[in-house]
Amino acid sequence: MKNIIGLLDWNPELAGMENVAAIGEDFILFDKPVIDTFLDYPFKTDAVTVIITLGGKAKGKIDLREYTLEPYGMMIVLPGQILEYEYVSPDFSGKFILMSKDFIDRLGLSDTFPLHMSVYNAPSLSLDEEKLRVILMYYSMMEEAIRAKDNPYRLEIAKNLTRAYFYGAGYYFHNLPAKEDADSNSRIVNEFLNLVQKNFRQHRRLDFYAGQLHLTPKYMSSVISEASGRQAGEWIDEYVILEAKAMLKSSNLTIQQISDKLNFPNQSFFGKYFKRHTGVSPKEYRNR
Repeated sequence: MKNIIGLLDWNPELAGMENVAAIGEDFILFDKPVIDTFLDYPFKTDAVTVIITLGGKAKGKIDLREYTLEPYGMMIVLPGQILEYEYVSPDFSGKFILMSKDFIDRLGLSDTFPLHMSVYNAPSLSLDEEKLRVILMYYSMMEEAIRAKDNPYRLEIAKNLTRAYFYGAGYYFHNLPAKEDADSNSRIVNEFLNLVQKNFRQHRRLDFYAGQLHLTPKYMSSVISEASGRQAGEWIDEYVILEAKAMLKSSNLTIQQISDKLNFPNQSFFGKYFKRHTGVSPKEYRNR
Protein backbone atom coordinates (compact mmCIF):
# COMPACT_ATOMS: atom_id res chain seq x y z
CA MET A 1 0.00 0.00 0.00
CA LYS A 2 1.03 3.59 -0.52
CA ASN A 3 2.16 5.73 2.37
CA ILE A 4 -0.33 8.48 1.56
CA ILE A 5 -2.88 9.45 -1.08
CA GLY A 6 -0.84 11.72 -3.31
CA LEU A 7 -1.31 13.89 -6.36
CA LEU A 8 -0.82 12.09 -9.65
CA ASP A 9 1.97 13.65 -11.73
CA TRP A 10 0.59 13.58 -15.27
CA ASN A 11 3.87 14.50 -17.01
CA PRO A 12 5.66 11.12 -16.77
CA GLU A 13 2.40 9.29 -17.40
CA LEU A 14 1.84 11.09 -20.71
CA ALA A 15 5.46 11.37 -21.83
CA GLY A 16 6.00 9.50 -25.08
CA MET A 17 2.32 8.68 -25.54
CA GLU A 18 0.85 9.06 -28.99
CA ASN A 19 -2.33 11.00 -29.69
CA VAL A 20 -1.74 13.54 -26.93
CA ALA A 21 -2.75 17.13 -27.67
CA ALA A 22 -1.78 19.68 -25.04
CA ILE A 23 -1.24 23.32 -24.26
CA GLY A 24 1.41 23.07 -21.55
CA GLU A 25 -0.26 21.73 -18.40
CA ASP A 26 -3.37 23.88 -18.85
CA PHE A 27 -5.30 21.64 -21.20
CA ILE A 28 -4.58 18.05 -22.26
CA LEU A 29 -6.46 15.63 -24.51
CA PHE A 30 -5.61 11.97 -25.03
CA ASP A 31 -7.36 8.76 -26.00
CA LYS A 32 -5.16 5.95 -24.72
CA PRO A 33 -7.46 3.15 -23.50
CA VAL A 34 -6.11 3.29 -19.94
CA ILE A 35 -2.95 4.31 -18.10
CA ASP A 36 -1.70 1.20 -16.33
CA THR A 37 -0.54 2.89 -13.15
CA PHE A 38 -4.09 4.13 -12.55
CA LEU A 39 -4.84 0.60 -11.36
CA ASP A 40 -2.07 0.50 -8.77
CA TYR A 41 -3.29 2.88 -6.07
CA PRO A 42 -5.79 5.62 -5.21
CA PHE A 43 -4.72 9.06 -6.36
CA LYS A 44 -5.78 12.68 -6.60
CA THR A 45 -5.25 15.17 -9.38
CA ASP A 46 -5.14 18.95 -9.28
CA ALA A 47 -7.03 19.07 -12.57
CA VAL A 48 -10.62 18.64 -13.70
CA THR A 49 -10.58 15.18 -15.28
CA VAL A 50 -13.26 14.20 -17.80
CA ILE A 51 -13.52 10.60 -19.05
CA ILE A 52 -15.82 9.75 -21.96
CA THR A 53 -16.42 6.00 -22.23
CA LEU A 54 -16.76 4.65 -25.76
CA GLY A 55 -16.21 0.94 -25.16
CA GLY A 56 -15.71 -1.60 -22.41
CA LYS A 57 -16.34 -1.06 -18.72
CA ALA A 58 -14.63 0.45 -15.69
CA LYS A 59 -15.52 0.35 -12.00
CA GLY A 60 -14.08 2.19 -9.04
CA LYS A 61 -14.66 4.89 -6.47
CA ILE A 62 -14.60 8.67 -6.28
CA ASP A 63 -14.17 9.87 -2.71
CA LEU A 64 -15.09 6.32 -1.64
CA ARG A 65 -18.40 6.46 -3.57
CA GLU A 66 -18.73 3.62 -6.08
CA TYR A 67 -19.21 4.32 -9.79
CA THR A 68 -19.48 2.27 -12.98
CA LEU A 69 -18.55 3.53 -16.45
CA GLU A 70 -20.08 1.89 -19.50
CA PRO A 71 -20.69 3.05 -23.08
CA TYR A 72 -21.76 5.69 -23.51
CA GLY A 73 -20.95 7.54 -20.32
CA MET A 74 -19.07 10.50 -18.96
CA MET A 75 -17.36 10.93 -15.59
CA ILE A 76 -16.00 14.17 -14.15
CA VAL A 77 -13.49 14.17 -11.29
CA LEU A 78 -12.94 17.48 -9.52
CA PRO A 79 -9.55 18.70 -8.27
CA GLY A 80 -8.67 17.14 -4.93
CA GLN A 81 -11.11 14.23 -5.17
CA ILE A 82 -9.76 10.73 -4.57
CA LEU A 83 -10.08 8.42 -7.57
CA GLU A 84 -9.69 4.64 -7.41
CA TYR A 85 -9.95 2.20 -10.30
CA GLU A 86 -11.01 -1.28 -9.16
CA TYR A 87 -11.58 -2.89 -12.54
CA VAL A 88 -11.02 -1.93 -16.17
CA SER A 89 -12.02 -4.36 -18.92
CA PRO A 90 -9.42 -5.21 -21.58
CA ASP A 91 -11.57 -3.59 -24.28
CA PHE A 92 -12.02 -0.31 -22.41
CA SER A 93 -11.71 2.72 -24.66
CA GLY A 94 -12.44 6.37 -24.17
CA LYS A 95 -11.33 9.95 -24.45
CA PHE A 96 -9.74 11.93 -21.62
CA ILE A 97 -9.83 15.68 -21.04
CA LEU A 98 -7.67 17.35 -18.39
CA MET A 99 -8.16 21.00 -17.47
CA SER A 100 -5.94 22.58 -14.83
CA LYS A 101 -7.60 24.43 -12.00
CA ASP A 102 -5.83 27.60 -13.14
CA PHE A 103 -7.33 27.15 -16.61
CA ILE A 104 -10.82 26.79 -15.14
CA ASP A 105 -10.34 29.77 -12.84
CA ARG A 106 -9.21 31.95 -15.77
CA LEU A 107 -12.41 31.23 -17.71
CA GLY A 108 -14.32 33.69 -15.55
CA LEU A 109 -17.42 31.50 -15.52
CA SER A 110 -20.34 32.90 -13.57
CA ASP A 111 -22.21 31.00 -10.88
CA THR A 112 -20.31 27.70 -11.04
CA PHE A 113 -21.58 26.47 -7.68
CA PRO A 114 -24.73 24.68 -8.98
CA LEU A 115 -22.66 22.78 -11.54
CA HIS A 116 -19.99 22.02 -8.94
CA MET A 117 -22.64 20.56 -6.65
CA SER A 118 -24.22 18.52 -9.45
CA VAL A 119 -20.85 17.03 -10.42
CA TYR A 120 -19.89 16.46 -6.78
CA ASN A 121 -23.10 14.55 -6.06
CA ALA A 122 -23.33 12.69 -9.40
CA PRO A 123 -19.90 12.51 -11.06
CA SER A 124 -20.92 10.00 -13.75
CA LEU A 125 -23.83 10.10 -16.14
CA SER A 126 -25.09 8.27 -19.19
CA LEU A 127 -24.98 10.01 -22.55
CA ASP A 128 -27.78 9.70 -25.05
CA GLU A 129 -26.99 10.09 -28.75
CA GLU A 130 -27.31 13.87 -28.73
CA LYS A 131 -25.21 14.42 -25.60
CA LEU A 132 -22.52 12.10 -26.93
CA ARG A 133 -22.48 14.03 -30.21
CA VAL A 134 -22.08 17.34 -28.36
CA ILE A 135 -19.19 16.23 -26.13
CA LEU A 136 -17.36 14.52 -29.00
CA MET A 137 -17.80 17.61 -31.16
CA TYR A 138 -16.27 19.73 -28.38
CA TYR A 139 -13.38 17.24 -28.08
CA SER A 140 -12.77 17.30 -31.83
CA MET A 141 -12.80 21.09 -32.03
CA MET A 142 -10.44 21.37 -29.08
CA GLU A 143 -8.08 18.81 -30.57
CA GLU A 144 -7.96 20.66 -33.90
CA ALA A 145 -7.32 24.00 -32.18
CA ILE A 146 -4.60 22.62 -29.88
CA ARG A 147 -2.72 20.90 -32.72
CA ALA A 148 -2.45 24.18 -34.64
CA LYS A 149 0.83 24.96 -32.85
CA ASP A 150 1.70 27.85 -35.16
CA ASN A 151 -1.36 29.73 -33.92
CA PRO A 152 -0.31 32.08 -31.07
CA TYR A 153 -3.92 32.26 -29.84
CA ARG A 154 -4.37 28.56 -29.09
CA LEU A 155 -4.96 29.14 -25.38
CA GLU A 156 -7.54 31.86 -26.03
CA ILE A 157 -9.31 29.61 -28.53
CA ALA A 158 -9.33 26.80 -25.96
CA LYS A 159 -10.77 29.09 -23.30
CA ASN A 160 -13.49 30.45 -25.60
CA LEU A 161 -14.49 26.99 -26.83
CA THR A 162 -14.69 25.79 -23.23
CA ARG A 163 -16.78 28.79 -22.18
CA ALA A 164 -19.14 28.09 -25.08
CA TYR A 165 -19.33 24.43 -24.12
CA PHE A 166 -20.03 25.26 -20.47
CA TYR A 167 -22.82 27.71 -21.21
CA GLY A 168 -24.24 25.75 -24.14
CA ALA A 169 -24.10 22.23 -22.74
CA GLY A 170 -22.94 22.24 -19.12
CA TYR A 171 -26.29 23.15 -17.63
CA TYR A 172 -28.11 21.03 -20.20
CA PHE A 173 -26.08 17.97 -19.20
CA HIS A 174 -26.76 18.46 -15.51
CA ASN A 175 -30.33 19.77 -15.74
CA LEU A 176 -29.52 23.06 -14.06
CA PRO A 177 -31.11 26.46 -14.66
CA ALA A 178 -28.82 29.03 -16.28
CA LYS A 179 -28.23 32.41 -14.61
CA GLU A 180 -27.03 35.55 -16.30
CA ASP A 181 -25.10 36.98 -13.38
CA ALA A 182 -23.14 35.43 -10.55
CA ASP A 183 -25.11 35.26 -7.33
CA SER A 184 -23.15 36.61 -4.36
CA ASN A 185 -24.16 33.66 -2.17
CA SER A 186 -22.94 31.17 -4.79
CA ARG A 187 -19.69 33.07 -5.02
CA ILE A 188 -19.22 32.81 -1.25
CA VAL A 189 -19.91 29.05 -1.34
CA ASN A 190 -17.44 28.57 -4.21
CA GLU A 191 -14.74 30.46 -2.32
CA PHE A 192 -15.53 28.64 0.92
CA LEU A 193 -15.26 25.19 -0.70
CA ASN A 194 -11.99 26.14 -2.38
CA LEU A 195 -10.62 27.21 0.99
CA VAL A 196 -11.82 24.05 2.71
CA GLN A 197 -10.24 21.87 0.03
CA LYS A 198 -6.89 23.58 0.57
CA ASN A 199 -6.97 23.91 4.36
CA PHE A 200 -9.11 21.18 5.94
CA ARG A 201 -6.08 19.25 7.21
CA GLN A 202 -4.93 22.21 9.30
CA HIS A 203 -8.12 24.13 10.02
CA ARG A 204 -11.54 22.91 11.12
CA ARG A 205 -12.79 26.02 12.91
CA LEU A 206 -15.39 28.19 11.18
CA ASP A 207 -13.76 31.42 12.32
CA PHE A 208 -10.67 30.64 10.22
CA TYR A 209 -12.72 30.38 7.01
CA ALA A 210 -14.91 33.34 7.89
CA GLY A 211 -11.77 35.41 8.44
CA GLN A 212 -10.37 34.38 5.06
CA LEU A 213 -13.65 35.45 3.44
CA HIS A 214 -13.82 38.69 5.50
CA LEU A 215 -17.20 37.66 6.91
CA THR A 216 -18.52 36.98 10.37
CA PRO A 217 -18.83 33.25 11.21
CA LYS A 218 -22.58 33.68 11.76
CA TYR A 219 -23.18 35.31 8.38
CA MET A 220 -20.93 32.87 6.54
CA SER A 221 -22.69 29.90 8.14
CA SER A 222 -26.14 31.20 7.19
CA VAL A 223 -25.07 31.76 3.58
CA ILE A 224 -23.48 28.32 3.25
CA SER A 225 -26.52 26.63 4.77
CA GLU A 226 -29.01 28.50 2.58
CA ALA A 227 -27.08 28.11 -0.69
CA SER A 228 -25.83 24.53 -0.32
CA GLY A 229 -28.40 22.93 1.97
CA ARG A 230 -25.63 21.85 4.35
CA GLN A 231 -23.97 23.45 7.33
CA ALA A 232 -20.47 24.88 6.85
CA GLY A 233 -19.16 22.59 9.56
CA GLU A 234 -20.62 19.57 7.76
CA TRP A 235 -18.61 20.41 4.64
CA ILE A 236 -15.41 20.64 6.66
CA ASP A 237 -16.14 17.38 8.48
CA GLU A 238 -16.86 15.55 5.21
CA TYR A 239 -13.49 16.52 3.73
CA VAL A 240 -11.70 15.44 6.91
CA ILE A 241 -13.55 12.12 7.19
CA LEU A 242 -13.11 11.24 3.51
CA GLU A 243 -9.37 11.90 3.76
CA ALA A 244 -9.16 9.86 6.95
CA LYS A 245 -11.09 6.96 5.41
CA ALA A 246 -8.90 6.99 2.32
CA MET A 247 -5.71 6.90 4.37
CA LEU A 248 -7.07 4.16 6.63
CA LYS A 249 -8.02 1.96 3.68
CA SER A 250 -5.38 2.82 1.09
CA SER A 251 -2.18 3.53 3.01
CA ASN A 252 -0.01 1.82 5.60
CA LEU A 253 0.16 4.87 7.83
CA THR A 254 -0.51 4.17 11.48
CA ILE A 255 -3.57 5.70 13.10
CA GLN A 256 -1.25 8.00 15.05
CA GLN A 257 0.40 9.14 11.81
CA ILE A 258 -2.99 9.79 10.21
CA SER A 259 -4.02 11.75 13.28
CA ASP A 260 -0.86 13.85 12.97
CA LYS A 261 -1.33 14.49 9.25
CA LEU A 262 -4.87 15.70 9.90
CA ASN A 263 -3.62 17.99 12.67
CA PHE A 264 -5.46 16.43 15.60
CA PRO A 265 -3.95 17.10 19.04
CA ASN A 266 -3.65 13.36 19.74
CA GLN A 267 -4.81 9.95 18.56
CA SER A 268 -7.55 9.75 21.19
CA PHE A 269 -9.12 13.01 20.00
CA PHE A 270 -8.96 11.82 16.39
CA GLY A 271 -10.57 8.49 17.35
CA LYS A 272 -13.48 10.19 19.10
CA TYR A 273 -13.97 12.60 16.17
CA PHE A 274 -13.92 9.76 13.63
CA LYS A 275 -16.33 7.60 15.63
CA ARG A 276 -18.72 10.52 16.16
CA HIS A 277 -19.05 10.95 12.39
CA THR A 278 -18.91 7.32 11.25
CA GLY A 279 -20.17 5.26 14.17
CA VAL A 280 -17.00 3.15 14.30
CA SER A 281 -13.43 3.67 15.50
CA PRO A 282 -10.58 4.20 13.01
CA LYS A 283 -9.28 0.70 13.81
CA GLU A 284 -12.68 -0.89 13.26
CA TYR A 285 -13.09 0.95 9.96
CA ARG A 286 -9.64 -0.16 8.75
CA ASN A 287 -10.23 -3.81 9.67
CA ARG A 288 -13.80 -4.31 8.52
